[in-house]
Amino acid sequence: MSKGKRISVLGTRGYPSYYGGFETAVRKLAPAFADAGWDVTVYSRPGALRADDPGRDPRIRSIETHGLETKQLSTLTYGLTSALHAALVRRPDVALVMNVANGFWLPLLKLARIPTVVNVDGIEWEREKWGRLAKLMFLAGAHCTAWFADYLVADSREIQRRWRADFGRGSTFIAYGGDIPDPGTTAGPAAAGTSVVPLPGGARPRAYALFVARMVPENSVDAFMEAARVIGRSFPVILIGGAGYQDPVEDRLRSLAASEPAVTWLGHLSDDVRLHALWSQAGVYFHGHSVGGTNPALVQAMACAAPIVARDTVYNREVLGDAALFVEPDPQAVADACLRVLWSADLRSRLGSLALARSRRHYQWSDIAAAYVELATTARRRRARRPAREEIAAPERGGRGAEADAR
Repeated sequence: MSKGKRISVLGTRGYPSYYGGFETAVRKLAPAFADAGWDVTVYSRPGALRADDPGRDPRIRSIETHGLETKQLSTLTYGLTSALHAALVRRPDVALVMNVANGFWLPLLKLARIPTVVNVDGIEWEREKWGRLAKLMFLAGAHCTAWFADYLVADSREIQRRWRADFGRGSTFIAYGGDIPDPGTTAGPAAAGTSVVPLPGGARPRAYALFVARMVPENSVDAFMEAARVIGRSFPVILIGGAGYQDPVEDRLRSLAASEPAVTWLGHLSDDVRLHALWSQAGVYFHGHSVGGTNPALVQAMACAAPIVARDTVYNREVLGDAALFVEPDPQAVADACLRVLWSADLRSRLGSLALARSRRHYQWSDIAAAYVELATTARRRRARRPAREEIAAPERGGRGAEADAR
């Protein structure tokens, strides 16, 4: 590794981990940084890693720190211990920080003269799953991020607009990637009437509805659970995801699956091959996320050529363009749109082809990773500069935008 090209990643569960979107991003970005000659360290939580993962890149160093494993305090406490270790011990040339909740600890990195690149994620303080105190905490973290981060990354144009309007900060637009499954693998498209992976609940390829999400209110979970009862009269329905912590919604999901023979709930699924296969063979995928930017599950569904019905939000329209049917989060409207796709082979084919083409054009991991490496390189070169709030031109390629903000 080249001396002086050290990057540390803070704010995720670690590498390799499969908990959520940030963890997937790290599994893609960390090897890309190593390929570009960086010495890469990822801060991790105890018990969150797959040490025997055959896909683990041996060039990536994992450092475990400790925190409180609770819904409200885990991000804050693990962020604090990671930031302290980075500032006092590791002292990288650049810190890539995920999640504005870690904005509270950016002054520690600034005092250590470590440039920071912060992925601001979505508008966390508007998520229904958080209580009032947690929302205030995220909003305060966002203000700290706006004040102390050197560079911001927004994964959608709308997130860019919100940060400019709400905090007066520009950002670099770098979207999120999806893996296009190899047709020669079990995650690749299946021929009509066949299945390359076992499908639960008697489902057949192209003849089931799929829902993949964190089971929290802003992801339209309630609406889809009611819609599933209607869809299930004609087609199997598969739900994937959990609440992350003890939550009554999981009891309701168990009850739904027990009372509706056509409905199967698989819980959290960390097997990428199986998950991609389920997307690739779905007759329709409903995406109900309402708060956030470029959603990881959505771009992966697009990469798998899934026919998509999506909740009508500015974020989903930005990502999907004309490659989906859009609905309000009303159970009957969701059921009607999903059944319309399931009953029409032509519509399934058209939506799946449009989604895959859009994925290839805008959401490739190779382009996303290259944009992160370029921004980190800029941060390293300008580490001695004072806050400048200047905008830097970046080519319109691979989900990258024309607006960047240096501080």
